[in-house]
Amino acid sequence: MTEKEQELIQQAEEAVGKNKNKVEADPYRLRFHLMSPVGLINDPNGWIQWNGTYHMFYQWNPMKPGHGAKFWGHYTSEDLVNWTHQPIALAPSEWFEKNGCYSGSAVDLDGRLTLYYTGNVKDDEGNRSSYQCIAQSDDGITFDKQGPVIDELPDGYTAHFRDPKVWKQNGMWYMVIGAQTEDLKGHALLYRSEDGRDWTCMGPVAGAEMAPLQDFGYMWECPDLFSLGDKGVLVVSPQGLEAEGMHYRNVYQAGYFAGELDLETPKFHHGAFDELDRGFEFYAPQTTEDENGRRILVGWMGVPDQQEDQHPTIENGWIHCLTIPRVLTLRGDRLIQTPAEELRALRSGEVSHETVTIDGGGQALEGVAGDVMELEIDVSRMAPYFEIDLRGEARIIFDREAKTLTFERRNFADRLTEKRQCHLEELRSLRLFLDTSSVELFVNGGEEVFTSRYFPAPDNREIRFGATGPAEVSVRKWALGQTD
Repeated sequence: MTEKEQELIQQAEEAVGKNKNKVEADPYRLRFHLMSPVGLINDPNGWIQWNGTYHMFYQWNPMKPGHGAKFWGHYTSEDLVNWTHQPIALAPSEWFEKNGCYSGSAVDLDGRLTLYYTGNVKDDEGNRSSYQCIAQSDDGITFDKQGPVIDELPDGYTAHFRDPKVWKQNGMWYMVIGAQTEDLKGHALLYRSEDGRDWTCMGPVAGAEMAPLQDFGYMWECPDLFSLGDKGVLVVSPQGLEAEGMHYRNVYQAGYFAGELDLETPKFHHGAFDELDRGFEFYAPQTTEDENGRRILVGWMGVPDQQEDQHPTIENGWIHCLTIPRVLTLRGDRLIQTPAEELRALRSGEVSHETVTIDGGGQALEGVAGDVMELEIDVSRMAPYFEIDLRGEARIIFDREAKTLTFERRNFADRLTEKRQCHLEELRSLRLFLDTSSVELFVNGGEEVFTSRYFPAPDNREIRFGATGPAEVSVRKWALGQTD
């Protein structure tokens, strides 16, 4: 470890210690989601199960609850439930990363846990350079930086060239990178290597102005290309999409294409883009395949440039979190997201109401209240209009005639009501993971998902149901908490 790296890590540790009491006293601090100990957390990075242990690295600015020169924070877990915060994995100490160790991924290369990441560099005039870098570890905790493995931009692309996602297929290493063309079109670029170190650019596999797409954003961030069954899936976070009705309502989006990857051409033959999540805060997801063959996704519960400086946790020195892990499956070309089964271990104190009738507004169910819980709601008969009020701060609304599901909340900055929606033919079930200041809503077994932060009054723990009915539902509720 260089002297500069030691200095930066010491500064980060001092920031953690200085703000520890203020951060931990915040009533909006989450109970079962991954957060940074102080400052800002954003993209999940290096998401992998290695030698039986899950590793979740993350973009982290420990110096303030805002963006800046990013570190890689690090959590480990044996079970996706209990997590240990590890020492800082990467600090922006070297010339090739001095303005931030940006996002990337992890693989096992020659028996070593290997991180690929983007080194971000800016000169005195603010001109950017981007380097794709590598760091390796024998123990999964301490990393040896080995510098850039890609230090030149491909022809026709700007220095917005980042977020390498690496995998091995048919004896070859592949890397997909988010990129921007010189005429400001977002692309996903494919690289290939025999040894994981010497990389050759194969060209773009998908992007704006590449069939079947037309204009589709000025930058594609955090691409992730993988197989599910006999199909390929490209997850990407495009920037610059214009809102279209219920779609693309956030500043930036995260979604996917299903199709088939031709590694030789190269070309990803795909259908339409679909958003992964309909909520207010979801971006930069990353997946991994674990030792059980499951494809598991974790996202950032935040969106860049979207009122970040107005979150109420800012005054207490921290902001944002990661989502719970979600297992992906394909139904046709539709991605289905379901919470990892391991999360059931968080449950305690089950409350059950079998086939209750909801008719009218503001109906409470005995024992169904709290600020940290899981709710399962199964519908046997649906009213024309059905709603759930979450602690006086957010509502879930199903309008059977309009065939829409709406998640509505009070904006944390101006307190005006805002909404996100999806088209829904019928409502069969809802599954909610509620933390002190977050909601993750899984609709009809994960066909649709809404992820959002919300900031209720800490003493308001009421959950109320309403219907122009009657509606008949079964409700189960569990308190959620760490198991160790």
